[in-house]
Amino acid sequence: MKRDLAELKIPASPAFIPVAKRVATTLGSQLGLSLVDLDELTIALTQACDSAIAAAGELSAHSELKLTYFATNRALVVDVDLIPSDRHALPAQARAVADPPDHAQAELQRLAYEMIRCFVDDFRPEVEPSGHVRFRMVKYLAG
Repeated sequence: MKRDLAELKIPASPAFIPVAKRVATTLGSQLGLSLVDLDELTIALTQACDSAIAAAGELSAHSELKLTYFATNRALVVDVDLIPSDRHALPAQARAVADPPDHAQAELQRLAYEMIRCFVDDFRPEVEPSGHVRFRMVKYLAG
């Protein structure tokens, strides 16, 4: 059974990541996550937000991050969505002709995803050619 806990919109800026972490820590502790699990979740959340912010920079758009926190019977789930501002979003055509990421950048992204996977129980990245970015992270409750 899914139970919505919170939704948070913040500017796509590293300065606001601590707010997202605080919400995750508060909700996770209310659900019964251990201190170790909370630390791991915040590490993964920081990396997911950093990755989404990097994608926003590649779009040259002023963007927001929408974080959705919900609980199931067995887990805390956090979705991180990159939402480009309509006023500043690049048209789909402009994004389609943008230079593909170089090998080093692609390797850094792969490493970032692997790091996230080390700290949560399930991680699902969705990066669409249109520029939409979503990361789902799941941290299971003990017992």
